[in-house]
This record gives sequence, C-alpha cells and structure tokens, in this order.
Amino acid sequence: MSKVFIHTVGCQMNVLDSEMVIADLKRHGYTVVDSPTDADCVLYNTCSVREHAEDKIYSALGKIRAAKESDPSKMIGVMGCMAQKDQETIFKRAPYVDMVVGPGQLHTIPELLQRIGRGEGRQLAVSLSRTEGSQATIARSHETFDPLRDPTMRPTPFQAYLRIQIGCDKFCTYCVVPNTRGPEQGRPPAQILSEARTLAEQGCREITLLGQTVNSYRYRDGDSTTDMSSLLEALHEVDGIDRIKFVTNYPKDMTERLLTTVRDLPKCSPYLHVPAQSGSDAVLKRMKRGYTIADYMEMFERIERILPEAAVSSDFIVGFCGETEEDFQKSVALIERCRFKNSFIFQYSVRPGTQASKRLEDDVPHDVKVRRNNELLAVQDAIAKEDNKKLVGSVVEVLVEGPSKKAAKADPDANVVQMVGRTPCDRIVVFDGNRRQAGQFMKIAIDDALVHTLIGRVQTVDVVSIDLARS
Repeated sequence: MSKVFIHTVGCQMNVLDSEMVIADLKRHGYTVVDSPTDADCVLYNTCSVREHAEDKIYSALGKIRAAKESDPSKMIGVMGCMAQKDQETIFKRAPYVDMVVGPGQLHTIPELLQRIGRGEGRQLAVSLSRTEGSQATIARSHETFDPLRDPTMRPTPFQAYLRIQIGCDKFCTYCVVPNTRGPEQGRPPAQILSEARTLAEQGCREITLLGQTVNSYRYRDGDSTTDMSSLLEALHEVDGIDRIKFVTNYPKDMTERLLTTVRDLPKCSPYLHVPAQSGSDAVLKRMKRGYTIADYMEMFERIERILPEAAVSSDFIVGFCGETEEDFQKSVALIERCRFKNSFIFQYSVRPGTQASKRLEDDVPHDVKVRRNNELLAVQDAIAKEDNKKLVGSVVEVLVEGPSKKAAKADPDANVVQMVGRTPCDRIVVFDGNRRQAGQFMKIAIDDALVHTLIGRVQTVDVVSIDLARS
C-alpha cells in the first residue's frame, strides 16, 4: 500500500482541495503519513496570492531534493495555484519534481501517479489560460472534480468547508486568482445540497461556504436562477447542520435581501468577511476593485441597519503601487470607523502575470510597507481588544472544536484540559473542560478578553448575564 504526505499552504480553498485529493487517493489504496520521509508520494498544495507563499514551497522542494536523490522512486508533486501559474517553470527550478497539477485537474492525480510509476516520465496537467479557447471550453478546464470528503483531513470533524463557487471574473489588478482558478462558476445547487447532507452524515455540524466572491453566487438552469439567498434557505433545511458561515464576500454584492436572509435564518452566522483592501479611492481604482469608499460605507451601514449584531472582518493591502501616506491614513480611518472584528493585513508583492505587474510600478519602499503594515495592525488589534472586552460578563454559545494548542502539551490523561470553540461570529473562546465536549454547542461565561481570544468558563446555574449567542 502506497503512502502519501501532503503539505498545504494558502486559503480555505486549498485546505478543501487537499481533503478531496486525499479522499480520492485513499480510494485508490493510499494511506496518509505525517512525514515526507515516510512517504512514497509527497504532494505540495500551493498558493500564488503572495510571493512569500511561493517562496515557502520552493524552499520545501529544496529540502526534499536529497530524499528524492537517495530514493528515486519517491514521487514529488506540486499542485494548486502555483502549479497552474508556473507550470513548466517548476520543472526547470526543481527538475526532480515528477508532477505539476493545476486546481482544475486535481481529479487526475491518481492516474498521473500511476503513469509516473510506470516510467512514463514527468506529468503536467493544467487548465487552459483565459485566452486559449471559448469561454465554455476554458470554464470546463477549470471545473473541480466530484467531491469526495474525508473527515480525518479536517482540523475538526465537526466543521467543514463546502465550495459553492470556483473562479473569479473581477480581475483586480494585483490578483492571480482569475488566471489560476479560471472563470467564475457557481456549482449546481443540487450538488451543493447533496454534499451538505454527506457532511452532516459524517458528523459535521458547521459548514463554511467557499467562493472567491461567495455572495456573488449564481446558478442558472434554464429560466430558473438560484442566488446566494435561495441557496442559504435550502441549506438551512439540511438536518444535522446547525451553523452556516460563508466567505469571502464582495462589497457590491452584499444586498439587502442577503442580509435579511442571514438575519432571519437562525442557522446563519452573523459573521461577514468583506475585504476593503484600501481606504483610498485612488488606490481602489488602481486595484480595479469596482467600488468606492462611499460604496463600501453604504454597504457597511446597510449591515449595521439590518444585522446590527454582525461581526465584520476585512482584508487590507498596504504599499500598493502609488500608495501615498495620505492614502494609507485613509485605510487607518476606515478601520477606525468600521471597527472590524479583525483584519488580515498584507504587504503588496508583485504577482507575475497580473495587470499591476505589467502596468504599474511597485514604487513603495519595503521599509515603508513594513511600517504601514505594523501601524495598521496595531490600530486593528487595539480595536479588537476593546470590543472583545465588551463581551466580558456575557454568555456566548460556542461550537467546541477540541483541545487547545496549550492542551496538546498537557497530560493526555488529565480530566480537565483547556478546550477551544468558536462563537457564531467566529470569535475564539478558550475554557477549562474535557475532551468529551468536542463537537457540542455550549454556553460559556466570558471572564476575560485578549486581542484574538475570549477566556471563559462553562456556564453554571448561578451565572446571571445577557445571552449573546450570536456574538
């Protein structure tokens, strides 16, 4: 029986892709091991959104070279977005790699490994570029394979990602995703519902719907169109699924109907990740984001009006081409106005093949990017801590994920360990409990708060507090 090791970097899409690839390989007789040293096949699931993610993979490939040279039968594969973007370049930089597979061809991995095992040489399987055929042909080349789900590959068996959309047609000037993931396509709702039922049968209680611009979801079948709100209404009826989240959202598609749907469906979490990327209209225009700060604030005020208990998080890029100090201060002001639950902040790095790499100069010095990154993060962290402190004395409902990282170092036979869970608004809560609580919904009284974590205890009968179950 062949043994496989997989190393995953990048977004939730990649985590889901790895789960499905492993499920497919298990069906073909593979077992999963925890070390590349012990594996007959080593797979790297890659990301191209930032240069640092690619550097990590090339570094890992350099480390595996000696193992390949000492055992030429060990198969090395690179899959995912970097594979789609770099293609033959990977073979040139790492000639000991056996296989390069894009996101749209992951279903071919078992067959490709068989070919390599038969001595048929290197294998390259990638999708068509956005100019290599008709829109329908290109879209088909990027389609993902029928989902095979494996609970053992998830961080917890009680939570799972469910892809409802692939690809993107926004073409932001800094982003490689429209090229690496292909045209935007909504999956058929019947297929999504079937997969949700499978997840429920496997013991999953929380699903997170995935899409590059997930709230833009549309699926047309003749004269019928299913939008995001209709899909949420259908998923809400799936027995066994108790909580539904969705990421990542596009500001201009955060409609009143969608927000009302989230408000009115108890299983829908009031957690909305809506990247802003910048607080400056001039920068947003160069990014080709398709909205202004006035548009973003109109959306944000709509959220505050319809779903006032919602927690909103965001993404920001600092140091994008031409960003002035005034532009940067507008990003600071946007975070201060919106008081995001958290923000993922990144320093701009040029991505080959994007419009920004061809038309715009990367003219913000590295040290300025670092300073702006740190300053913006400090502003965001201060807000997150202040707002978390407001939850001290309240009671929140969490889905218990399991022992915390701290508990992993504790006595495995201890009766009381630190457990971790998440609220509907995706806040992390730690408390003293026991391993049997994993997978349960529990009420936790909050005693303290840090920047990214709430600290609490299991609610007892003498706790008198406000129930903030949707916090």
